[in-house]
Amino acid sequence: MTDRSEADVQRPDAGGQRLTTREAAERLGVKPETVYAYVSRGQLSSSRAPGGRGSTFDAAEVDALARRNGRREPSSAPGEPSVRTGITLIVDDRYYYRGVDATELATRYSYEEVAEWLWTGELRPGVRFTAPEQAVAAARRAVGALPVHCGSTDRLRVAVVAAAAADPLRFDLSRDAVLGGARSLIPTLVAALPTVGGEEDRLSASDSLARQLWPKLTARQPDGPSLAALDAALALLIDHDLAASTLAARVAASARAHPYAVVSAGLGVLEGPLHGAASGLAHRMLAEVLERGGAAPVVADHLRAGRRVPGLGHRLYTGEDPRARTLFGLLARIPQAGPALAAARDVVATTARDTTLHANVDLALAVLSVASDMPAEAGETVFAISRTAGWVAHALEEYGERPLRMRPSGHYTGPRPPQPFPCP
Repeated sequence: MTDRSEADVQRPDAGGQRLTTREAAERLGVKPETVYAYVSRGQLSSSRAPGGRGSTFDAAEVDALARRNGRREPSSAPGEPSVRTGITLIVDDRYYYRGVDATELATRYSYEEVAEWLWTGELRPGVRFTAPEQAVAAARRAVGALPVHCGSTDRLRVAVVAAAAADPLRFDLSRDAVLGGARSLIPTLVAALPTVGGEEDRLSASDSLARQLWPKLTARQPDGPSLAALDAALALLIDHDLAASTLAARVAASARAHPYAVVSAGLGVLEGPLHGAASGLAHRMLAEVLERGGAAPVVADHLRAGRRVPGLGHRLYTGEDPRARTLFGLLARIPQAGPALAAARDVVATTARDTTLHANVDLALAVLSVASDMPAEAGETVFAISRTAGWVAHALEEYGERPLRMRPSGHYTGPRPPQPFPCP
């Protein structure tokens, strides 16, 4: 699941040696005004004076700067927030968890093992997360009281609150307590979701989190390749630097909110239509492509209505999203995923006639959900469960920083005082 603020940027490649300010900003992953901050420091040259209209930048120089900076904001850019983190680095169309290629981790280790690596920098082969019975009972009662039309994110938000209320140690922000709470919260969220079809699936304590989540997403019986794809999707989505929900989680942690509240903050932002809905839109598009027998009429309808074609483009990657590339490789091993995978490739090929756009992880999640008879919101559920571990990782970092440091000053634009007192 991607954030519309960092994904679905659909534009042609610059196609030349010079870039506009906006194009340079997109390649660098910064705001346009920050490009001129680089110029003022001598890190980047422009064809005109900084701030001049129509300034252009050498594409090779911009790309070199992007590689050096890992496509991140400079730490001292005027007016720009900067957050020190040792969790995820995105550079050269790849991303790394604590310096290790995230796609390799996701294909070699389970979600729980990758989460432990993100939290501690240590691998714990075979680790499994266990949900406390009291927390599961409280979360299920709270979720069961919701109207039947509620979505999965509604249920997860309520489950987090219920699990927090059942944990008297939630205010302990020591590292061991936070990690213990995270290891129990994530499986509690999965257990709180209703089983598709209404019948509880028989699971054992040794089952992976992906196996526990599967019956919450579809009534279809799981097979090995499908579970491997779901497990990898969970691991790939754990973190992606400072996406909108992650920033919200760090703000909450900066105020020393307990980990459950941090996760609630992340879920609140995730539910926004510009963040959490992307894979659902891609799911519906792929289903329509399969129904209509091709991508051309579906893409045309999206463009005619002024809508973006979902599942394409990402501001942090010039090529294909590495998360999508990894998932597509795993999905190719699943026979029943063939039609949905072909539909996704048809969408990419159709849009490529006019502009070079690459698949992002939302399109890959849509292939998994369509091929597995999951509902459109399944990708959002996978993202929310997965990213909980990332929010906790960022909370742990933020708890080690100065409290309330994320307190920007507002730039007041209202009427200057003194103003006459208003009369009724």
